[in-house]
Amino acid sequence: MARSVPGKELTAFTHRADEKVGAVIIGGHFQGLGILRSLARQNIPVYLLDHELCIGRFSRYPKKFIRCPSVKQEVPFLNFLTDLARKENIEGWIIYPNDDETVCFLSKYKEQLQEYYRVPTPPWDVVKFAYQKKLTYQLAEKSGIAIPKTFYPRNLEELGRLDLEFPVIIKPSIKEPFYSKTRKKAVRIDNSEELVREFEKVLSIIDGSEIMIQELIPGGPSYLFSVGSLYKDGEFLGRVVARRTRQHPMDFGHATTYAETVDVPELEEIAAKILGLIGYYGLSEVEFMLDPRDGTYKLLEINARPWGWHTLAIGAGVDLPYLLYQDVLGEGGKRNGFDKNAKWIRLTTDIPTVIAEILKGRLKVSDYLNSLKGKKQFAVLSIRDPLPFIAELLMLPYLWRKRGF
Repeated sequence: MARSVPGKELTAFTHRADEKVGAVIIGGHFQGLGILRSLARQNIPVYLLDHELCIGRFSRYPKKFIRCPSVKQEVPFLNFLTDLARKENIEGWIIYPNDDETVCFLSKYKEQLQEYYRVPTPPWDVVKFAYQKKLTYQLAEKSGIAIPKTFYPRNLEELGRLDLEFPVIIKPSIKEPFYSKTRKKAVRIDNSEELVREFEKVLSIIDGSEIMIQELIPGGPSYLFSVGSLYKDGEFLGRVVARRTRQHPMDFGHATTYAETVDVPELEEIAAKILGLIGYYGLSEVEFMLDPRDGTYKLLEINARPWGWHTLAIGAGVDLPYLLYQDVLGEGGKRNGFDKNAKWIRLTTDIPTVIAEILKGRLKVSDYLNSLKGKKQFAVLSIRDPLPFIAELLMLPYLWRKRGF
């Protein structure tokens, strides 16, 4: 299987000793804001790019915010990036993506872009095993890594031949365009009639080759875990393990709203194995769900980029965006271990989630208050950089309409 070799393409650029290599962050939502703040603490100059209104542009830290074309317009976006490097004299700066579509773009155009930038994102022959969940699951099964029981019917005839135990979920192998058109990551199915009806709806949105039917693991988000890391050459240069206790919405969340670091060495081993199998390099989140029926951690997906709650790692003593910066420049940098019981909270989505859970009787007020004790890392709120949080509050109607959260 192909292996990315980050060092080769990242050594062609030179810069003056008195001039720091900067970073280009694509996407100014709260994930990008977390990277921006991480690098700003090290006095690294940052250009922040986004094609729409975002909270990151209100931060005090970007050297420059620039409105860019949508990454969905691949050729205009490629031309924009190459022109930007020349016009702004930022050749050799490091690119950080913040969504799957940008990862896909960078992986496919890596060869052209690395003439202008340092691009840590691996090439497509590596990224595809994370981008396409069908490939993720097939590789995991072949390698003895547990996954939820999954089927791949391409049409109604193949669907009818499946022997299923309900409930199940229908989910896409590739996030887009399914998510944009439904605002859902998966659809719960409780019987055969509902399965046929929903399958036909999904067929009207995506090709049958991208449809997956998967067992529904019971337990809810309290059984969701992740390993977030910087991985290189068979080892973690930095990592955290987290339980993602609350998400919005709670059943099939668009995004985590509350997470805390935990000690589960078994998950680190499984994550390292799957990342090694695909030859991965860079920042990633490997998601799991603990199946309470047999106590097995089952692989859900791999995010080949910074993920929503990545700043929890900073709160736990592991600054992953800066570790990547150091590694790309050959400056070394490694962090063994991480602080346990650190918390991460995105207030604008966690508070509505908590209120809904309390009203449904699924969460006690005392349990919520206990979850806030100890060391905390907020997704957006910052005394040193307050405007993004104020902007997020004012932009909530816009964010709910555009993103669903």
